[in-house]
Amino acid sequence: MKRSRFTEEQIIGVLKKHQAGMSAADLCRKHGISDATFYTWRSKYGGMDVSDAKKLKALAAENGKLKKLLAEQMLDNSTLKEMLGKNF
Repeated sequence: MKRSRFTEEQIIGVLKKHQAGMSAADLCRKHGISDATFYTWRSKYGGMDVSDAKKLKALAAENGKLKKLLAEQMLDNSTLKEMLGKNF
């Protein structure tokens, strides 16, 4: 996945300027982003504070680790079941 040029703090700052009254077109031109990027950010980070965005990022990382652990455990279980089913 491509890494963003903007941090969560910068994205939320841009969105707060929009809430303060600046037009989306002016913000996009000033920061060098497309309209689609702006509206994607708004749908993802709209109404968040910086601390909320950091918590979201930490939860997503933890969720990824847990999914990996679960997949490894399921693989171990299926291997054990396969080994028990064979006659030696």
